[in-house]
Amino acid sequence: MDDTTLISDYRRWLSFQHQARLDREHQAASQRLETSKVSATRMTDAYRSMAEKGASEGASYRTLFLRDHGDTALACEGWLFVRRVLAEGGSTRVRATLLTTFTLASGRLEPGSQPAEKLTLEIFDQLNIDRGMSSVVRVDRTDSGRDTRFITLLDTVRGDLRRHMV
Repeated sequence: MDDTTLISDYRRWLSFQHQARLDREHQAASQRLETSKVSATRMTDAYRSMAEKGASEGASYRTLFLRDHGDTALACEGWLFVRRVLAEGGSTRVRATLLTTFTLASGRLEPGSQPAEKLTLEIFDQLNIDRGMSSVVRVDRTDSGRDTRFITLLDTVRGDLRRHMV
């Protein structure tokens, strides 16, 4: 095996390792949301806070989400800049900009290496009938059916990404 193939295989292995870690992290965060019984109202308040800090400090938040690949969904990672939260008629929508930093297909992406995406998220309570009629909050992308179950981490914030969020 030549050096080029060896390094290529090693980088691919690192991508699969990172993918496995993100899948576990997304699953654990989803379970924490479910057990803590966070409501859509509380989640909306959190996104409003993110929008305020985004406007005043340029804050972007680390986010994990699932991307559908036909028969399976894989966790992806990025940074979310929340521009505004719109609550109207019982529906809550979040206008944001996403800077994706990891997908299995692309591997790690440096901020600015790909253009940021403007997106719309919807926050809602989903009824879970297999768990005794409980509800769990969900945040899904409305302008693309491939990206769902966004989990934005309030404790991981960056203020240096604003120039990439244009």
